[in-house]
Amino acid sequence: MNTIGRLYTLTSFGESHGEALGGVIDGCPAGIPLSEEEIQHELNRRRPGQSSVTTSRTEEDRVEILSGIFEGVTTGSPIGFIVRNKDQRSRDYDAIKDLFRPSHADYTMQEKYGVRDYRGGGRSSAREHVVRVVGGAVARQVLKRLGVSIYGYTSQVGPIALKESYHEFNLEETENNVVRCPDSVVAREMELFIRKVQEEHDSVGGVVSCVIRGVPVGVGEPVFDRFQARLGYYMMGINAAKGFEYGEGFHAASMRGSEHNDTFVMENGQVRTLANHAGGILGGITSGEDIYFRVAFKPVATIGREQQTVNRFGEEVTFVAQGRHDSCVVPRAVPVVEAMAAMLVLDMMLEAGKIPTRV
Repeated sequence: MNTIGRLYTLTSFGESHGEALGGVIDGCPAGIPLSEEEIQHELNRRRPGQSSVTTSRTEEDRVEILSGIFEGVTTGSPIGFIVRNKDQRSRDYDAIKDLFRPSHADYTMQEKYGVRDYRGGGRSSAREHVVRVVGGAVARQVLKRLGVSIYGYTSQVGPIALKESYHEFNLEETENNVVRCPDSVVAREMELFIRKVQEEHDSVGGVVSCVIRGVPVGVGEPVFDRFQARLGYYMMGINAAKGFEYGEGFHAASMRGSEHNDTFVMENGQVRTLANHAGGILGGITSGEDIYFRVAFKPVATIGREQQTVNRFGEEVTFVAQGRHDSCVVPRAVPVVEAMAAMLVLDMMLEAGKIPTRV
């Protein structure tokens, strides 16, 4: 499938080393003033080459809107766009075109289709995320008008993790450092750790945490279409994502009911909860509280060390990967997590009748 969503949909196309990547957004409400500058801002947050702890591939990632916008306003028709590739170095992959790289999709793509684009992973490359960021940037502009905000941040890199919950931080500070961590002291530790891993020609994983504020009560269904189930589906579709949890998540397994239960109170005439251990979702339906969740990312599979593998001829070989790659995907994954969350929230709010077709 290359399309995600039900009412607000995104169809993606393109490869890492092709002419361009692009997409078609359908279901965006009409009459929304759409800022291309805000879309570009989100792409700039994800683009390669933005700091010394990311890949050295340099891409401008300039979005070109092809349809669906007239005089700066959405028309309700499909929004088509492309982002051109300009800094491909396909020759870096010539030496591994017949190899199945460890922990990559090379083997499974070859077996499924009988052919694969070995240049940078082709369709399975995280470069495809530029399309999702555009889809999310458009969704965010709709949600912003409805008072919904989304804050992602790096909460862990390798063994270095934030100890406090998101309530203790000013999430507006996330963009003030290269690792996108709201605690400047911990951010520096994370940055130094990534640099150390780079020097060792290795990679490291981590966790992106995210908070969604302003989603009204009543979004989601009580059985098979639970809000958290759809949210997990969107998150686990991100490259390198290995785990998803919301609210107290796996920590809830060690808690007692008396600790985990959320006490209801009245606040300014509204039903609220004191602790929100549930993460803003009760019985699959949003409660009006902050929705908070975490996504775990694996270490980047491409490392600069000698590795053993097999090739498509069934021979066991050793190789050292070439090309330009992140040592830790987490900082650049933050805007991708936010984008996927924005598309999911808009899609489910449309389904729940919380957004008119004209805003």
